[in-house]
Amino acid sequence: MKSVEGGTFALYSLLCRHAKKWLEGHAYKKNCLLILVLIGTCTAIGDGILTPAISVLSAAGGIRVQNQNMSTDVVVIVAVFILIGLFCMQHYGTDKVGWLFAPLVLLWFILIGSVGLVNIRKYNSSVLKAYNPVYIFRYFRRGKSEIWTSLGGVMLSITGTEALYADLCHFPVLAIQFAFTLVVFPCLLLAYTGQAAYIIDNKDHVVDAFYRSIPEAIYWPAFIIATLAAVVASQATISATYSIIKQALALGCFPRVNVVHTSKKFLGQIYIPDINWVLMILCIAVTAGFKNQSQIGNAYGTAVVIVMLVTTFLMVPVMLLVWKSHWILVVIFLVLSLTVELPYFTACINKVDQGGWVPLVIAITFFVIMHVWHFCTVKRYEFEMHSKVSMAWILGLGPSLGLVRVPGIGFVYTELASGVPHIFSHFVTNLPAIHSVVVFVCVKYLPVYTVPAEERFIMKRIGPKNYHMFRCVARYGYKDIHKKDDNFEKMLLDRLLIFVRLESMMDGYSDSEDLTVMEHKAKRSTRSLQLIEKAGGNNTMSSTGDLSYSSSQDSIVLAKSPLTGNSLTRYSSQTPGDELEFLNRSKDAGVVHFLGNTVVQARRDSGILKKVAVNYVYAFLRKMCRENSVIFNVPHESLLNVGQIYYI
Repeated sequence: MKSVEGGTFALYSLLCRHAKKWLEGHAYKKNCLLILVLIGTCTAIGDGILTPAISVLSAAGGIRVQNQNMSTDVVVIVAVFILIGLFCMQHYGTDKVGWLFAPLVLLWFILIGSVGLVNIRKYNSSVLKAYNPVYIFRYFRRGKSEIWTSLGGVMLSITGTEALYADLCHFPVLAIQFAFTLVVFPCLLLAYTGQAAYIIDNKDHVVDAFYRSIPEAIYWPAFIIATLAAVVASQATISATYSIIKQALALGCFPRVNVVHTSKKFLGQIYIPDINWVLMILCIAVTAGFKNQSQIGNAYGTAVVIVMLVTTFLMVPVMLLVWKSHWILVVIFLVLSLTVELPYFTACINKVDQGGWVPLVIAITFFVIMHVWHFCTVKRYEFEMHSKVSMAWILGLGPSLGLVRVPGIGFVYTELASGVPHIFSHFVTNLPAIHSVVVFVCVKYLPVYTVPAEERFIMKRIGPKNYHMFRCVARYGYKDIHKKDDNFEKMLLDRLLIFVRLESMMDGYSDSEDLTVMEHKAKRSTRSLQLIEKAGGNNTMSSTGDLSYSSSQDSIVLAKSPLTGNSLTRYSSQTPGDELEFLNRSKDAGVVHFLGNTVVQARRDSGILKKVAVNYVYAFLRKMCRENSVIFNVPHESLLNVGQIYYI
């Protein structure tokens, strides 16, 4: 759950869609839920860093078993080279070699299960008594502190198996249940039981019991399979980290980065260059810094158990508010889950000084990045909401807007889905001209998986027809993609022409100003937009705002003023054909994209933490992130930036 489908983000999106009233009741609910979601997400990212480190280092340790005189540094160097090769291959994607993953993992499980079975029979079959739960009570009854802290090591025996459920988006639930029940679980039991049987007779081989317990006849084939299985496991967590970052990006909790889709068939196969190199550096630092898998294991266990706890706590409001489960079932679920997770959590926390601090530092770093970015973007959005210009003021200027309407189409990008952004009024008060056709473009990311292509764009007209002003809302789910070959400008122009045609066809049915591209889907589209504006304005998860496509601001029709300006503006579209011709003539005259280049700064009376977060951390992140013009492939020669400063 935590990987491909986003885990905490997926649970949050459920709450956004089905528990709006509960979230809107008090601001602290949204803030607490957001913090919990970010903690789980950032810790899962730490898991994606630690998994390649411990998996590859453990596999590379096999070369030292056959030569005990070999230095540990050699093993570390081999592991580092494997990690570098793994991350350098990420940009090729996994679609070409992905068909090898399932057979390889199956072969791995058969190998460890068979070796475990051989060791049980060869060394000590009495270890099968460990399946009797009575022995666990006897174990804890000894009462020593070392017994409790040993749970941190026991935690490592189950980590990794939860990643099996990341494939819920690729396979049916029944298939995963069969795979876990018939393959994964029994093979793991046999593997660990076999190692226990080997250790009973070879107590000095505890550190590298896995490789030493492998029969010598199959040692090197087993080493190769183990290394390849470690690469597959690492690949899964790296891809999961890309997916988490992409979903955080779509929900406004991470700076804009370049997302490359490596497969034409599978949308989930993505590659983020910036994150890839950051992960590689951190993985190498962890591997070279610790040099042994025990301390990395402590860190790994801490990361996994924190993600499990966060997921459990998020499940409570989902069960109550979304699934409408009875409170008794919720209490039973919570008690049973915490009974298992809290002991492991306390055991892992006791090992913070032995490597468990690593995931905490990684999680805190990513949490600061996400929280600062989210806070500043929300504040900027709220400022724009309160400073937006009334449509009554714009329409009161008349069809010419009080300016010279020059030939062409101007796309004004805004994060507001109603009203006129302050950046536009800032522009028109400083320049004496505006294009003959103006389209306010608002791109919104809904907290849903995907938005169908036919429902992607919502168009509407602003004011009378001779104003030639429109609004377009482009909606994307957190799994939707912007391909390099997609021409966003062309899609907007095509949608504008389709809207005008459909509007003319429906003039006899309704003369309302609130027509959309698909009238039959208007209600559903409006509800979706209201959801994102309230639950995720400015592409975020917790900003507020009211988005209604029956807004009076966009449907004000004042007395018509005399047309002024040049001949293109004076050309009044009296018939659908005339207006289509007018739009085509404007398109041929040229298209310009207006982007707001806002600088966010903290007020002078702000505290030191806020000044550091806004003026330095957020400013640095803004410089490092990608511009909207790059994301939507806006031609550089057609781009016009309009700057202003926001004080928060």
